[in-house]
This record gives sequence, C-alpha cells and structure tokens, in this order.
Amino acid sequence: MEHSIQIEETIDAAETRLSMEKWLRMDRIPHIWCTGCGIGLTVSALVRAFDKLNLDPDQVCIVAGIGCTGRVGGYLRVDSLHVTHGRAIPVATGIKLAKPELTVVVIGGDGDLMSIGGNHFVHAARRNVDITAICVNNFVYAMTGGQVAPTTPSPAFTNTTPYGAYETALNIPSLAESAGARYVARWTALHIRRMSNSMMEAIRKPGLSLVEVVSPCPMYYSRINRLGEHLETMKFYHENSIIKHGEPTENLKIDFQKQIIVGKFVDKPTGS
Repeated sequence: MEHSIQIEETIDAAETRLSMEKWLRMDRIPHIWCTGCGIGLTVSALVRAFDKLNLDPDQVCIVAGIGCTGRVGGYLRVDSLHVTHGRAIPVATGIKLAKPELTVVVIGGDGDLMSIGGNHFVHAARRNVDITAICVNNFVYAMTGGQVAPTTPSPAFTNTTPYGAYETALNIPSLAESAGARYVARWTALHIRRMSNSMMEAIRKPGLSLVEVVSPCPMYYSRINRLGEHLETMKFYHENSIIKHGEPTENLKIDFQKQIIVGKFVDKPTGS
C-alpha cells in the first residue's frame, strides 16, 4: 500500500510539472521575486486555475502593469502586455472589446490597480467589463522602495511614514462591490488551493471579477515592521485568517497585525 501511494504521488508531481511547463516560460525560471514574496504562489494558483479550466493558451491574454506583480506576464506562456503604471484595466478593456472570445486576466499590485489605476478599476466594474482582475496586495509600493500605499494598514511603518501610517487603509473588496463587481474574493498567499478555486470561479463569471491576494512585502513591509521571516508570516496567516463566505464587504478592513477575514464575499447571479 505504501509503495502504491508513493507511485501515485510521483505521478501527481510529474503531471503538475507538465501542466506548469504548459503555462510557464521555464527558460525564465527562477523568477526575480524575493524569498517570502507571495507573487510566485499567486502565479502557481493562476496557472493551476487555467489548467483545471482546460483553457487554450492561445485564447488567454494577461495584462500586467508596473511593479513587482507587473512582472508576472513575462513568465506566462500566453500573449501578454506589460503596460504603463495604472493602465492595465483600460488596455484589458480594449482587448476584450476587440476580441470578446479571449479570456482576459489583469494582474497587478495594490498600488497599480487600486491607487493610480483606481479610477479605471471603478469604471470597468461599473461597466461590468468581462475581465478578471487579480490584485496582489502587499501593503506598500514595493518595487520603488517601500513607500506608504493606500492599502498600508495603520499604524504600520514604511519608508515614507517613519512614525507610522495614519490614513485609513483602502478596503479593496468594499470598493469592488460598491463599483459593481460581479464576483469578489480575498485570500492570503497561504491559501493556494482556495485562491486557485476562486480564480477559476472568477474567470468563469461573466462580468468584472476581483480576487484579492493578501501578500505583505517581505522586504519593505514585514522587515521594516519587524514581523519576522516568511515562515512567521505564513504562521500568522494560518492562525489569524478567518474564512467568512458572504461577509458584508464593509467589514473587511485590514488592520495592522489583526485577524484577516478571507473568503468569497460577492457572487452575483448571471443576469442580475
């Protein structure tokens, strides 16, 4: 029995590698992201979602903006665009209008999608454009040196808030629902399977869908705030994430080092 289990695990590992090679540009691996960064885990969840949906790579388009998450498009074996800061949503809108048969996915950081690109996100949700947005929320502007972002929870320290962030942090799911998004979910980088399943549901859902991935920057957020190494971060997720499907989005504010509510919050019926 033990031998057969080992064979099955070996087969599963081989099949996983083959599916990864189908979707990833393996010649560009290893990737550039820092140890402890959740962007690589997010990419893994995304390609698993693509594979489980049995999508044709020639019919998938990724649009990424500027920042650490903006590098994702370069690692995927699909048509991708790396656009200017904050403009991923309007570019994706144009692609979907011109080629409605394509599966169009926008992936970016909180600064790219919800700060400089926030206006575009709001109106794409209002128009119910049929695209999926994946927002990796790392709580800072990471690639440019760790400046405070609209999502930085108070009173966390950043390179531009040495006395702690004092502004109210943006509640991404609440913004998405109020703007008209049809599907809204949030997971941490620890919840890879649940994250991947939400990505599958988001891609299948007609209209604009959003999946937020909570993944604090290990360099410019966790280290500056002395939160420990990446294993401590994962332990924190494990002990402090509360799954509450259907929780009203106004209750989803993320406070500094407090419990994080995760789950699927909005899933509107098609045609409603």
